[in-house]
Amino acid sequence: MPKLTSVHHLALTVTDVDRSVPWYARVLDLEESHRREDPDTGIHKVVLRSAGDGFSVVLVQHPDTERREFDERRTGLDHVAFSVSSKAELVDWEARLAEFGVSYLPSTASRTFEGSSVVVFRDPDGIQLEIWSEPEI
Repeated sequence: MPKLTSVHHLALTVTDVDRSVPWYARVLDLEESHRREDPDTGIHKVVLRSAGDGFSVVLVQHPDTERREFDERRTGLDHVAFSVSSKAELVDWEARLAEFGVSYLPSTASRTFEGSSVVVFRDPDGIQLEIWSEPEI
């Protein structure tokens, strides 16, 4: 049976790519790879890549995107969790978020996965993002 090996990219709908791209690049240290605008549909896409391991976040702006705040209770995306290799690195991310003025909930033990720790924050559209540390063995 064929098996999935990883996530290739994550695509998030945003209200304004020109506002969101600098935030994701600055705060999450992602690098803009390329942009694509489809004149027929009016869809704007910007691909941001993580240095090193190559995962991508694609920010998508549809011409008819509603301007309502993100709400994880609606069907679709609940949140996105990024991994770090240790709790010490999680603390470094807390300092980075504070440096860039990003409001966040400080590192707490995960209620879902025992031994894991998580920092929770939101992007400019209110999409919940997390930085996650697995239990250290």
